[in-house]
Amino acid sequence: MRYDPLAHPEELIRRLYAYVAYRIGAGPDAEDVTSETFERALRYRKSYDRRKGEPVSWLIGIARNVIAELPRHPTVEVEERLDDPELEERTAVRVDLSRALAALQPRDRELLSLRYGADLTARQIGELLGLKTNAVEVALHRALGRLRAELLTEAAA
Repeated sequence: MRYDPLAHPEELIRRLYAYVAYRIGAGPDAEDVTSETFERALRYRKSYDRRKGEPVSWLIGIARNVIAELPRHPTVEVEERLDDPELEERTAVRVDLSRALAALQPRDRELLSLRYGADLTARQIGELLGLKTNAVEVALHRALGRLRAELLTEAAA
């Protein structure tokens, strides 16, 4: 019997959505990309090769293609309860983080999205991008440093 990479989709959906939301923002656009990714995965599930990586890595590869096909300026919608006392602070943090991420180079944004959005390990990222684990760890460290610098620059402004 052939291995089904989508046999247990609950965790895959959560991780894939987190990656997509990190890349393009949470909301309807991220939901659409996640749905389109799973639709393509279902259509091409027989092409999945276990030897090339885990199902989440395969799905992220598909999602990267779906994201690349999006218009350049996807809309980001945030749904919050207006009576939440911490809404203003969380919104400010999100805006600051979004601006800082947008100021980074695409490679840094991609690495941070894979690590913190999709919750992939450096080894998994390396397999996905064709890099050595050590190179991914160094690149992530540097990307985080640049993100911190951007956040500090915004805070000082």
